[in-house]
Amino acid sequence: MGDFHQNGIITTLHNLSKRPLEDMESELVEFSKKRPLGLILPSLYSELEGEAMPLIVSELKKVPYLNQIVIGLDRADENQYRDALKFFSGLPQDFRVLWNDGPRLRALDKKLQDLDLAPKEMGKGRNVWYCMGYILASNKAESVALHDCDIVTYNRELLARLIYPVANPLFNYEFCKGYYARVADGKINGRVSRLLVSPLLRALKKTVGHTDYLNYMDSYRYPLAGEFSFRRDVLNDIRIPSDWGLEIGVLSEMYRNYANNRLCQVDIADTYDHKHQKLSLNNDTDGLSKMSIDIAKALYRKLATQGEVFSQEAFRSLKATYYRMALDVIETCHNDAIMNGLTLDVHQEEQAVEMFAENIMKAGELFFTCPMERPFIPSWNRVVSAVPDIFEELVHAVEEDHKEFSNP
Repeated sequence: MGDFHQNGIITTLHNLSKRPLEDMESELVEFSKKRPLGLILPSLYSELEGEAMPLIVSELKKVPYLNQIVIGLDRADENQYRDALKFFSGLPQDFRVLWNDGPRLRALDKKLQDLDLAPKEMGKGRNVWYCMGYILASNKAESVALHDCDIVTYNRELLARLIYPVANPLFNYEFCKGYYARVADGKINGRVSRLLVSPLLRALKKTVGHTDYLNYMDSYRYPLAGEFSFRRDVLNDIRIPSDWGLEIGVLSEMYRNYANNRLCQVDIADTYDHKHQKLSLNNDTDGLSKMSIDIAKALYRKLATQGEVFSQEAFRSLKATYYRMALDVIETCHNDAIMNGLTLDVHQEEQAVEMFAENIMKAGELFFTCPMERPFIPSWNRVVSAVPDIFEELVHAVEEDHKEFSNP
């Protein structure tokens, strides 16, 4: 059972009573009559062949309140797109698969590239951005949830709890972030959140000083969770990064666009496990190493927009402060693991912290050497301003793909 403590400045919605799922779903069915509900699934084709996605689809078949499911499909050729359409064909909800590597969506992307309005790199951020555009273009959902496609502990209660805060018409939340304990198979997971993000935010408070933004970010229990929900109007103005800074970037945009009382976080699962990224100690272009650099850069950029001036000396102080705090976190987590009968490899934890400390400096160097870098994908409002019929073109491309390839 979760606690009822409210920490920080973001409302926390707990799991206090183990409310029956059917009870919550019956409410969501009623909500969906006034406020249609949707789901975004950003997926690689390879995830359809894993253990998580078949489980997710089998659970979604039982969900009675969704009006629309939008699947963004990356790294798929024509035969794999056909397979994906068959894979999802059993869903009772209205669904569409965005074949991001198909000729129609590639042509649309090229049109936006020529106008310097398209995502600069492949990845989850690009996938999510096009799915958000399709949600706006198709106009079938007013409140939308988004979650990852590699959750091996998935059940449909996760989705119900995630979407409920933005579905209930009596609530005024525009955005909701999911959180959970990253414990599975007798181990404490979630290294990047535990060992990088939390101590880095607190180190920034010491070196930069307490700011409203840092207090805001530090209020989220799991800022790197890939699960969140939002009202449809959020999608018009949001600018998201295309790299591993996606989750931090989304939280930063919500801070910029909305008052804190329109934002919340919700406990969505007792246990959560998904595909684990490799640490990549000797390769800062892959795995958790690249992720840590992108996350640090995202935080530096946001602070810079608020007038913070960084220097080499500031980054050295930040690294030293972070390193001491992160080592303290390891000791805390180790004690927590022992008391709960879990395992935690202190050597591996310290290896991760050493790498993250180095990458805090690398992110600072990149921040200095690429001052003209434009990390965000343009908002859909800007795209529509430049290409007024872009939504019609996007819907047409997706519908033509669906009609051409869904038949045997």
